[in-house]
Amino acid sequence: MATRHLSASSRFAIVVAVASVVLSLLANPISCDDGAPEAMIGHSQQNDTSRRSLWASARGYGWSYGGATWYGSPYGAGSDGGACGYQDAVSQRPFRSMIAAGGPSLFNNGKGCGACYQIKCTGNRACSRRPVTVTITDSCPGGGACTAESAHFDMSGTAFGAMANRGMADRLRSAGILKIQYKRVPCNYNGLGINFKVDAGSNPYYLAVLIMYMSGEGNIAAVDIMEDGCNSWTPMQQSWGAVWRVNSNNGQPLRAPFSFRITSGSGKKKLVAKNAIPAGWGAGGTYNSRVNYGY
Repeated sequence: MATRHLSASSRFAIVVAVASVVLSLLANPISCDDGAPEAMIGHSQQNDTSRRSLWASARGYGWSYGGATWYGSPYGAGSDGGACGYQDAVSQRPFRSMIAAGGPSLFNNGKGCGACYQIKCTGNRACSRRPVTVTITDSCPGGGACTAESAHFDMSGTAFGAMANRGMADRLRSAGILKIQYKRVPCNYNGLGINFKVDAGSNPYYLAVLIMYMSGEGNIAAVDIMEDGCNSWTPMQQSWGAVWRVNSNNGQPLRAPFSFRITSGSGKKKLVAKNAIPAGWGAGGTYNSRVNYGY
């Protein structure tokens, strides 16, 4: 193949053109991906009317029927977070061991993680019939009691016993599968901000984040991330449970601080946590935001 030679004047013109492009990039950083810039907000993109209608609709259906069992220690939290990834947080505030593993229809391949339900038992003399509130933090896998009803809650020993009359918790826990009534309710974490825990396997080119304590619907349909210096969002992938991940797509390290846009389980609400994970973040670190849905 013949080699083409450029004159000195042509080479100079090319150098000038390249220098001009570089200078323009320094002045106007490239967006992380194509798309129009979006405003950075720190609150729900849903008005009060639509918020009320969501839970009014749920209340309109009243109580539904299902079944419940329990697992783990009689006075414990079931397991260490199980299939949602919450780990030992399930035994601490704000969960306080009031958790349950959801059957397939409730766990929904991890998309049900974080949803809150009121449950009251009706099928045993030890039942108080007073509802208790639990959060879905684990999976009750297919087969056996977990699929005996259309909706099944495998509750922690603590939550299961809380449905009993005073002094009858042990009797209730020996009852086997209970008939229960349940309904979806908003999660309320009393002003606590959404929590972001970086997975221990994260590195400058890969970020996985466990997202907890989302008030309102509690569960998450989608998460987007924005790196420092960017003006558009990049979708994250659900890794498992309540853990979401993203990889660098250009061979360059991910740039912190990171902002997150969280879409609620119904897909009707979006919330932005700006700079939720700061520069200098570390794998295994936990970062508390100052935003949450107001319920």
